[in-house]
Amino acid sequence: MGKVKIGAIASGSGSNFESIAKACETGILKEKAIIEVLICNKTGAYCMERAKNHNIPYVLIESDKHKGTREEFDQKMIDIFDKYKCKLIILVGYMRFVSQMFIEHFKGNIMNIHPALLPSFKGMHAHEDALAYGVKVSGATVHYVDPMTDHGPIIIQKCVPVYDTDTKETLGPRILEWEHKIFPKAIELFCDGRLHVEGRMVKIDGEVKL
Repeated sequence: MGKVKIGAIASGSGSNFESIAKACETGILKEKAIIEVLICNKTGAYCMERAKNHNIPYVLIESDKHKGTREEFDQKMIDIFDKYKCKLIILVGYMRFVSQMFIEHFKGNIMNIHPALLPSFKGMHAHEDALAYGVKVSGATVHYVDPMTDHGPIIIQKCVPVYDTDTKETLGPRILEWEHKIFPKAIELFCDGRLHVEGRMVKIDGEVKL
């Protein structure tokens, strides 16, 4: 069995994309996975520079200029990922929803990472929401994608302490450090065939070591 071919979608900086690219080159995914292509929906997003630096093909499909339906936009992405024969799709800071059609096309093999312990603090302002609520622990979650916001079955979570002095500028980087570890690990579990989805439950064969 060859390496699992990954397609990535990003809207911004792409630091999680970078961590996974490095894991594919020299880390835990070296013998297991390869990022075949990145799709970006925002002009000028730094994730495309990261792709260039890793010699990974990238395609810009500007969502701001798309006049059709979400399904028509998603079909453009499907066509590209199918061209590269991608089996696993990763959302690495993609600031749009994907359609049911897109999810079904890839048989649910789509992963996202969120900077909070889902189901708490969904959406775009996870750090601010966690701090405003006064939680003592936050963290990061890798989950399968379904049509609802930050809702799909959870694969891995990592707790990160929240201190009284924290702001989003201090909490964010501390969580991001773990995002860069647990997303490659979730992909490794997928590549090894150790993930089994039963309803909302993701059962994992064996122990998971981070």
